[in-house]
Amino acid sequence: MRFHLLTKCVSGVSIAGMCVAAVLSMPVASAAQRTSSEGGGHFSFALIGDMPYGAEGDAKFPDTLAEINADRTLSFVVHDGDIKNGSSLCSDAMFEERFDLFNSSAHPFIYVPGDNEWTDCHRANNGGYDPLERLAHLRRTFFPTDESLGKRTMTLDRQSSDPLYPDYHENVRWMVHDVLFVGLHVVGSNNNLGRNAANDLEFADRNAANLAWLHESFAIAESEGVRAVMVVIQANPNFDLPASDPRRSGFNDFLAALQSETIALGRPVVLVHGDSHYFRIDKPMIGATSGRRVENFTRVETFGELDNHWLRVEVSPGSPNVFLFDQRIVAENLVQQ
Repeated sequence: MRFHLLTKCVSGVSIAGMCVAAVLSMPVASAAQRTSSEGGGHFSFALIGDMPYGAEGDAKFPDTLAEINADRTLSFVVHDGDIKNGSSLCSDAMFEERFDLFNSSAHPFIYVPGDNEWTDCHRANNGGYDPLERLAHLRRTFFPTDESLGKRTMTLDRQSSDPLYPDYHENVRWMVHDVLFVGLHVVGSNNNLGRNAANDLEFADRNAANLAWLHESFAIAESEGVRAVMVVIQANPNFDLPASDPRRSGFNDFLAALQSETIALGRPVVLVHGDSHYFRIDKPMIGATSGRRVENFTRVETFGELDNHWLRVEVSPGSPNVFLFDQRIVAENLVQQ
């Protein structure tokens, strides 16, 4: 299967039982990796994040991955970051084990980094590492080529191909059947802002790269006439906090840019993230000018931490509900109540 760049996201959302549908509509085109038109534009994929976490996660994640692997209809899997918990070692051995684990995916596996695997590695119980050294090691380990992870891979557009941003291998883009997907390196712990001068400089550089990739992606979405855009990050960017709150300072630029691009595009946009370990699908974006809900924007937070389950997403271009989010509760991972 071939993949391409271009995206657009969701508008209306309806909840029925275990499924959540979001309305998308829009044409497509792009200057990136594309997929064939097999299936008349219909495809499906998996969303996971914040796993494996600790001993319980290590025991349960194989069941989650086995269920995903068994679904041969999936085009790819997206992991929205945090590949370990915040109180375990950031060792080379951990990186190598997770790399091998993700490469055991039967489907192309796209991983967007989280804070637990580098930003928080200075903690004593993480091994007291230099976060910037861990970030460099993470990039070398997980993003050595333009291919995704997994036994079956797909080619991604990486921001590192731009000579202005050669370090940002993790910022990715691909398009499937006129739906654009964008991965951005936006992490928890206030996006690595506010701990010390060196990390603040890292934030400033990465924030500029993220904004450039986001704006470029929406420009592609507009010029290509995509039907929808899905943006994937790790952090919960704190929609519920005022912009003046210091806990949101590392996300304000991203949120402002995402809002302006979403409103300008006027077609469905979905933001997928993890971080706060609370599965939800809602509409938290409030327009800065109108003071009202931005209706073509939808947020999806994946299962995570001790909830080792996944989301199966179907894209059905012939339906007004292009994205259908289906909760997949892994029977082996149910908690005895």
